[in-house]
Amino acid sequence: MKRIVILCWCLFAGFSAGAQPTLDECRALARTHYPEIRQYDLIRQTTGYTLSNARRTWLPQLGLSAQATWQTGVPNFPDALTGMLAQQGISIPGLDKEQYKVQLELNQTIWDGGKAGADKRIAEAEAAEQQRSADVDFYALQGRVDNLYFGILLLEEQIVQTNLTLELLRSNLDKVRALRRNGVATQADADAVEAELLSVGQQLTQVEASRDSYRRMLEVFIGRPLGDAALVRPDVAEPHSFEPERPELALFDARSDKLAAQESLVKSSSRPRFGLFAQGYYGYPGLDYMQSMMNGDWSWNALVGVRMSWNFGAYYTRGNSLKKLRAAQQQVEVQRDIFLFNTRLQTTEESGDIARLRKALADDDRIVALRRSVREAAESKLRNGVIDTNDLLRKITEEAAAATARSAREIELVKTIYELKHTVNR
Repeated sequence: MKRIVILCWCLFAGFSAGAQPTLDECRALARTHYPEIRQYDLIRQTTGYTLSNARRTWLPQLGLSAQATWQTGVPNFPDALTGMLAQQGISIPGLDKEQYKVQLELNQTIWDGGKAGADKRIAEAEAAEQQRSADVDFYALQGRVDNLYFGILLLEEQIVQTNLTLELLRSNLDKVRALRRNGVATQADADAVEAELLSVGQQLTQVEASRDSYRRMLEVFIGRPLGDAALVRPDVAEPHSFEPERPELALFDARSDKLAAQESLVKSSSRPRFGLFAQGYYGYPGLDYMQSMMNGDWSWNALVGVRMSWNFGAYYTRGNSLKKLRAAQQQVEVQRDIFLFNTRLQTTEESGDIARLRKALADDDRIVALRRSVREAAESKLRNGVIDTNDLLRKITEEAAAATARSAREIELVKTIYELKHTVNR
């Protein structure tokens, strides 16, 4: 936890100093800021308590009990014997039907059939399953952060291209106004360029609003203000291997381990238990019935021994319980196979998208250059007084669309590569 706090402080200090936040920094901050991070500490605490309880199974168990009873009959000497003793002046009143006992009992388990070990394995397996489940949730959180991050990069690139278009329109508006003053162009020509300028300005306002909204959402995730810092565009290195190392696979392993531990518990329930015990009580009658028959005094009594218990009823359900757990194991394996199949399918699709985007980008630069050349030719006609405002605006729009498409495709390529990395966790 101390390392996490230090990491957060360092990242926050970097943001405050105006440093450009990276994708990895945003991921780390989102992980530490997400409320579920507290789940790890709670899992560790719960596991510690459970394991402590399992270890205490081997501690001596001490119990105190008291009872008072009345019974319909008690052991007595035969009448002939009591008559003979009475002739000799010996009186034996026998046992009272009211009996009392205050008892202290000590039990020590010698062997519990493996139950304590199974309980420990189950506790550890459940903790591992919960931790792996939290890992999966955090991995999904990373994907959400990635989507916001690349969404911001895409919108910022659109803002850059839109500003370039606005600069072109302002420059050409100045030229058209100059031509109007010289009588070459009309007011309608200037109005057409100005209308397009205002329209593109509206588009810029909408894109900036969307960008600001995305940045606010990212700030909620990372728990830190971004300010005016620009996000760093990540590298475009593809993963070296497509073999998945997703946290879901570790979760499947944890579930299998938990089921195996539960099998051990079922098997232990049908085994005998052995233990030592010691009992001491103060009451009436005592263990010496003869003495208790002759007087009604309370006495101290004790006994020690070895005890064995065996619950044969556990065999009634043992077979079905084991079959049920093994069926659950097979379900986990089916879920693993489905996950791996879907992951391979998604990996293939994303690899195809990357190849498609790389091929498209190879032509984008040429398309943008050609559109720019056509637009510059239209501007040259404008400078020479051969004015066709609608044609010029169309050429500017086509160049802007081509440049925007190229920038968007470049961001999309990086995003798709990171989606592939996220799919295989490499």
